[in-house]
Amino acid sequence: MQITIACVGKIKEKYLVDGVAEYTKRLGPFCRLKIVSISEEKMPDNPSPANKEQVLIRETTRLLAIIPDNSYVFVLDVIGKPISSPELAQTISDLALEGKSNLTFVIGGAFGFTDALRARADVSISFSKMTFTHQMIRMLLVEQIYRAFKIIRGEKYHW
Repeated sequence: MQITIACVGKIKEKYLVDGVAEYTKRLGPFCRLKIVSISEEKMPDNPSPANKEQVLIRETTRLLAIIPDNSYVFVLDVIGKPISSPELAQTISDLALEGKSNLTFVIGGAFGFTDALRARADVSISFSKMTFTHQMIRMLLVEQIYRAFKIIRGEKYHW
């Protein structure tokens, strides 16, 4: 299975870089994971609503361009459907049984993304009603994908 994480920005904090690297390594036996990151758009110190909208449009356009054509797309969205770890595992397992071997998870930037990205998504999911930085959610996502594969295989992982 090929899993792509399409996201905005680079992770600067060492502990997050290390966490992503650790779970990426652990995922090796289960899938091919590729993280494709676009650079964040520059934003003025006190952006107007129009400035924010332009940033959203440019970042969304660039995110859409890196999503593989044949991919099943998960958008991580604050207004998405809350999903548990077992539900994510079941979804990945079901998709594999349906022959869908290319999955893409999309994480927007600081201001999110436009409805054009929501329209491209096959499913919109939410990790929590809480707000996390987009760098932090990247590590949490990689960990949850790893957890999903452990659940699918019936292997013990923190329970």
